[in-house]
Amino acid sequence: MQQINIINAKDHVDEKVKIGVWLTNKRSSGKIAFLQLRDGTAFFQGVVLKNNVSEEVFETAKELRQETSMWITGVIHEDSRSKFGYEIAVETIEVVGESEDYPITPKEHGIDFLLDHRHLWLRSSRPHATMVIRNEVIRATYEFFNKEGFTKIDAPILTGSAPEGTTDLFHTEYFDRDAYLSQSGQLYEEAGAMAFDKVFSFGPTFRAEKSKTRRHLIEFWMIEPEMAFMHQEQSLEVQEQYIAFLVQNVIDHCKDALDTLGRDVETLKRYTQLPYPRISYDEAVEMLKENDFDVDWGVDFGSPAETFLADHFSQPVFVLNYPKSIKPFYMKPHPTRKDVVICADLLAPEGYGEIIGGSERATDYNYLYDQIIKAGLDPKEYGWYLDLRKYGSVPHSGFGLGLERALTWITGEDHVRETIPFPRLLNRIYP
Repeated sequence: MQQINIINAKDHVDEKVKIGVWLTNKRSSGKIAFLQLRDGTAFFQGVVLKNNVSEEVFETAKELRQETSMWITGVIHEDSRSKFGYEIAVETIEVVGESEDYPITPKEHGIDFLLDHRHLWLRSSRPHATMVIRNEVIRATYEFFNKEGFTKIDAPILTGSAPEGTTDLFHTEYFDRDAYLSQSGQLYEEAGAMAFDKVFSFGPTFRAEKSKTRRHLIEFWMIEPEMAFMHQEQSLEVQEQYIAFLVQNVIDHCKDALDTLGRDVETLKRYTQLPYPRISYDEAVEMLKENDFDVDWGVDFGSPAETFLADHFSQPVFVLNYPKSIKPFYMKPHPTRKDVVICADLLAPEGYGEIIGGSERATDYNYLYDQIIKAGLDPKEYGWYLDLRKYGSVPHSGFGLGLERALTWITGEDHVRETIPFPRLLNRIYP
C-alpha cells in the first residue's frame, strides 16, 4: 500500500492508499459519515460506510473534531459531483493529534478575527488557494527573468540612504550611525545593471506610512528589475510581457485554486493580450475631467481615478510621463518638457490600482546631483550612486512590482492583507 498526497489521487483510482490528513469538517447520519479532509496539497472528501468498516472505526469517525490529524487508509474513487473529482472510501482511521475548540469554525468570521488567527486560518480553503497562487507567481517570476537573461542581485535590507525620500522610512541604529529599513532595492540594482546588464531583486521592503486602505502594507515584497542599454519603451514591453506571463502561468497551473476563490478565468485571459494600452498623464487628466472627476494637473491620482482609467480599457493600462514634482529624484527628465519625467505606472483594472511603477533613470551626473539636493538629501550619502554616472554611464531603465498588490489583483481578493502568509509585526501595528 502506497502513501500518497491528495493532489495525486487521480493517479491512484481504485487503489488502496494511505494519506496523512486533517479534518476540516464532517457530517454524519446513522450509517454514513462524510469527512472533509486536507493534507496541505488539496482538499477532498472521505466517505465512511458503517457496513464496510469496524464499529470502532465508525465511532471514531463520528467523534472526530475539526482539525484532528490522522492517518487514513482506503480506496480512491472518482467523484464527478465534486470539483476536485475524487474521494476516498475510508477503511481505517488512526488519530495522530487531537484537536479541541478550534477557533475558526465553519461559520462566518470577520477579517480582523481571521487575521489575528492567521497562523490557523492558513489551513482554510481560501487562504490556502491564495498561497498556492502566490507560490506560482513567485515561481513564474524566477522563470521569466531567468529565461530573459537576468541575474538576481540581492539588495541590502538595512540601508544608509533613501531611494524614495526620507518621510516614510523606518529608522534604526547601525552601531554608531543611522540606518533605515529598505524601502526599495532599486539604487543597488542600478549598480548591478552596470555590471551584469540585466538584473533583478526580490525581497522585503518597508514603508512607514499609517495607511488603512485595502491596497497598502507596511511590509511587503518587491520585484525590481533594472536593465542597462534600455530606454523606457523597451522597458514597458518587458513589463507587459512579465505581467502577461504571470497571469498565464496562474491560469495554466492553478485551476483548482482559482475555482476555490471564484476567480473568473475568462477575465484573467483578457490580461494576457498584448500590448497594453498607453496614455500620457496629460491624456489621463483630460479623460478624468471629461467624466466629472475633480482633478488638477500636477497631482497624483487617487483610487477612484485609477479605477476609472483601467476599467475604461478593460485591461491594465500604462500612464506615461507624470509631473516631475510628484516623482522621485532619480527619474530621467523628458527631452522636450521640464515639467514631466520619463516614467510610467501600470494600473490594474477592477479597482486594484497601480501594480508597477517604473522609469528611465537619469544619467547626467550634474542633473542627478542637483536633484538629490532639491530632494533634501545629502549627496555624500549618494556618492556611490553618483559614481555610476561617472564611469561609463548608459541609458538604463527599471521598474518595481509589489508582489502582494499584484497578487490581490490576480486572485480577485478584497484586501491586500489576505495575500500575506502571516500578519507580520509591522502590518499588525498599522492594520
